[in-house]
Amino acid sequence: MGSQVVVSFLTNVARASFGLGVVATLLNSSLYTVDGGQRAVLFDRFRGILDETVGEGTHFVIPWVQKPYIFDIRTRPHTFSSISGTKDLQMVNLTLRVLSRLDTARLPVIVQNLGLEYDEKVLPSIENEVLKAVVAQFNADQLLTERPHVSALARESLIRPAKDFNILLDDVAITHLSYGHEFS
Repeated sequence: MGSQVVVSFLTNVARASFGLGVVATLLNSSLYTVDGGQRAVLFDRFRGILDETVGEGTHFVIPWVQKPYIFDIRTRPHTFSSISGTKDLQMVNLTLRVLSRLDTARLPVIVQNLGLEYDEKVLPSIENEVLKAVVAQFNADQLLTERPHVSALARESLIRPAKDFNILLDDVAITHLSYGHEFS
């Protein structure tokens, strides 16, 4: 009789432990955390990308129905190198440093239109195009003497296309400038 009580007790403990484990697993899969300097956009299997941006904190999702995509919204540096031709047909190797961040209010639009790889798609293409157009307006010696003006022109030329893709530029600067062997 004593062994039946022990078996019954252990069976009840096993059932309670199993139930507690299932509840803990469901609770764990229904929570996500957005850290400081980040924002999240929710993907819902039935409605697609939801229109609101989720701020910092711990939030609930419906497991297997919703998935959070977390984005870093802090200003980040990007460095791009390009070989461009000047007005006097000299080849110039330029390195451009861009400090950019996402427009947090437009994160759902960014995910819908550009996807999660927006960084690899947008900035390199507009950087290359704009940099070549700006360098082509100057002679090789003007690039050295008017470097701040060239940087300012590159910044102004990059702000508009980046804003079209909901990316905000804080700073643009030419960090490296070298000429081809023929010019040197």
